[in-house]
Amino acid sequence: MVNDNAKKGKESPGSDDAKMIGNLNRRDFLKYSAGTVACLYLGALNTGCGGGTNSTSSNFPVVVFSDVHFNPFYDPKLVSALVNENDTGKWTGIFQRSVLGPSSRGGDTNYQLLVLALSGIKRNLGASPLIIFTGDILGHGLAQMFYEQLNGTQTFRDDADVAAMKAFTDRVVAFFMGQVRGAVGNIPVMFAVGNGDSYSGAGPNVLDSSTFAPDNSFLLNTAELFYTKFLNSTVDDTEFHTTFTKGGYYSAEPAGTDLMVIALNTILFCQLFSSSATANDSMVADELGWLELRLQSAKAKGKKVWLLMHAPPGADIATTAGSVSNGQITSAAMMWWPAYQTSFLAILAKYPGIISLTLAGHTHMDEYRIIPTTDALEITPAISPWFGNNPAFKVFTISLDTLKPTDYSSLNYDLATNPARFNSYYAFSTAYSARGLLDASLMQLIPALVTNKGKQSLYRGYYFSGNNSMNPATYLPFKNSYDPITDATWPVYWSGIGHMEEGDIIASVNSY
Repeated sequence: MVNDNAKKGKESPGSDDAKMIGNLNRRDFLKYSAGTVACLYLGALNTGCGGGTNSTSSNFPVVVFSDVHFNPFYDPKLVSALVNENDTGKWTGIFQRSVLGPSSRGGDTNYQLLVLALSGIKRNLGASPLIIFTGDILGHGLAQMFYEQLNGTQTFRDDADVAAMKAFTDRVVAFFMGQVRGAVGNIPVMFAVGNGDSYSGAGPNVLDSSTFAPDNSFLLNTAELFYTKFLNSTVDDTEFHTTFTKGGYYSAEPAGTDLMVIALNTILFCQLFSSSATANDSMVADELGWLELRLQSAKAKGKKVWLLMHAPPGADIATTAGSVSNGQITSAAMMWWPAYQTSFLAILAKYPGIISLTLAGHTHMDEYRIIPTTDALEITPAISPWFGNNPAFKVFTISLDTLKPTDYSSLNYDLATNPARFNSYYAFSTAYSARGLLDASLMQLIPALVTNKGKQSLYRGYYFSGNNSMNPATYLPFKNSYDPITDATWPVYWSGIGHMEEGDIIASVNSY
């Protein structure tokens, strides 16, 4: 990501192989994960099976990670070998030559950090029938770094340079997906595209970030990789390629379940990645029309929906916090263009109770937002420490009966100590003394974050996934400093949880 008045207010499935649990037939469930077999026969989805959250007879875990921003150019000594090696199967050997440690704060993910992250994800898969990635494969400025290696400048000279950059970028995507596949086995990786999933860093439908000229060549060139390496060919081939190559969105209905996964391309909705408020009207209209048809289908089939996106609606909280003066703001920086957000929320309002899980990334932080009619939108923190956060990911506990989350655990990598692996950081239910469905618990947490200073302190610390020594003098790309949450800016972070509209956010901050 480029900087980006609610105040009053665990067991395993049973032993009968023919039994239907939450309309998920065991035979169909088993085929997604070899690890599931062992856990089911043991009669417990417990930490012995690698689960990062407590599991009960009606629950299963799902690992969610986001914003890796893999930078293959992190070690200058390896650049020439990488650029000249077309076989990505040999890239691991090249990366292993580096003597550098995991990424530093303010940088993107290098190979060493990627290995640690994927090892942590692998240890925590448990009986997860799928894994979720909410976008941003590529490092910030990858195209510019490639051009600099190619011709000494950060711009392209001709079409040949652009073609070379695209070919190299495709190899980076293939390498990354291969590493993920090697870690998670055969289970599908459901994903949403991010602004980093492109040739420009400005979204998968644009090439030149200075003109935002529409270009879907990244989608066309990588569709098969996403289909085979991430989805593992588990969705309808024709339907996926049709919608993905057109706009970067798709849906999936895992066999034997009452679940539909809908993955949106919300980069098209973003103010930061559009030349004007109407530049993407046609593409957004197509995508939102498709979304409504998918929700209609899910309702007709009696399915629950997991909604995936990269950039969430609501405020760009960090940017808005930077405009606080004497505890007041006169405007709020918003993620999406207002018309697109209004249309999106209006569609969701027509289908209450259908969406059981909503996930996003992009901000790199551990936060959440409340979307009217769909309850909580969970934002997964980044693996990349680009914005001063510690690398982290989450393991959600999902109810088989409702396909809704009941809890999550966060695992982080403390860059201050560089441990041997990602470690357990906190569990939501334990930290906040919460019970029941996660959406309801997050709703109840909003007023507590005002009245309970202990819980507010926890939230402020968890926001950066454990980097609680934010130093305003420490370098951060694009801003020259990190942005710790202070008492003066806290009202922005709090107001951004429960308010979607700019006017509501302004009023909430100014009356806090």
